Amino acid sequence: MSATDALFRPFTYKGLTLKNRVVMAPMTRDMAPAGIPGPANAEYYRRRAEGGVGLILSEGTVVDRPASRNLPNIPFFHGDAALAGWKSVVDAVHGAGAKMGPQIWHTGSTKAGDWKPEAPVESPSGLLAPGKPRGVTMTEDDIAATIAAFARAAADAQRLGFDVAEIHGAHGYLIDQFFWAGTNLRSDAWGGPTIADRSRFAVEVVKAVRAAVGPDFPVILRLSQWKQQDYAARLAETPAEMEAWLGPLSDAGVDIFHCSQRRFWDAEFPEIDGTEGLNFAGWARKITGKPTISVGSVGLSGEFLAAFAGQGAEASPLDRLTARMERDEFDLIAVGRALISHPDWVQAVRAGRAVGGFNAADLAELA
Repeated sequence: MSATDALFRPFTYKGLTLKNRVVMAPMTRDMAPAGIPGPANAEYYRRRAEGGVGLILSEGTVVDRPASRNLPNIPFFHGDAALAGWKSVVDAVHGAGAKMGPQIWHTGSTKAGDWKPEAPVESPSGLLAPGKPRGVTMTEDDIAATIAAFARAAADAQRLGFDVAEIHGAHGYLIDQFFWAGTNLRSDAWGGPTIADRSRFAVEVVKAVRAAVGPDFPVILRLSQWKQQDYAARLAETPAEMEAWLGPLSDAGVDIFHCSQRRFWDAEFPEIDGTEGLNFAGWARKITGKPTISVGSVGLSGEFLAAFAGQGAEASPLDRLTARMERDEFDLIAVGRALISHPDWVQAVRAGRAVGGFNAADLAELA
């Protein structure tokens, strides 16, 4: 029995069948001119599918709002031209033997570089971060229109032949800005003192998406405790708070929780089950009973990948991953930057070949 066998078990849930447990994590590339994915984007995803990934989650693709992206070449998931481009992408991925879903996104009031959208950025309370104003506070009409835009995007994903749709609710972007007490200061029904109160916007997005795609199309929700604005931020300090956060989202129609950590091996509540205790995805699975995806720093070092090939002494990342997957702490593992540098990362792991880690220079182009 190979040390990596746990990664290569098939996965089936709600009509979604994957050949293995490896997911390509969403990664912003900002390389869709005018927001329209073209042949280069299709080839980029096709190569990772050909390299053995079971499920590909696209880079964040933005909903139909006036200022839903924070860089000029982030792809749209609305409009005939962009959707035709995504149809070519998903067909290429399917032809190479993988499943795929778009990550549906609104960047809220976040900023990336000096680029400015044509319309003012929007957020729950006109804040980029606690105490840092940016943009406008969303009105009731803005909120309703945004919820409807998420639902239309999910319905378009289903119509185009994608296998799943993922809602981006993490990392300090719009949905997460509603979750976070530091950026949601609203006194109406979209805010409140508890994480359950501040989850209403996300719950309504999930409900609208579920109504748009029906009961059988898998819906994934990506969440994080940390924010790009504050790596130490936490929405749930206890399992009880996490249940108050995740329970309503599960009830609203989330099928799979994609739980983002900076390091997948970090215990979420070490004060309860120790430093080797359940990670975020493990607790989410325990609390909701739903499948989960874990993600965070998988395969970023040469030492980590050498450990897969039985080389070198630093095998602890491999040990931690396979041990957690063997005991079904979480169901799927997402790999990000390692797949940018090595499209065949999955095949290399399965064959026991060591490959290098992530090279930041590879971000310069789609390859």
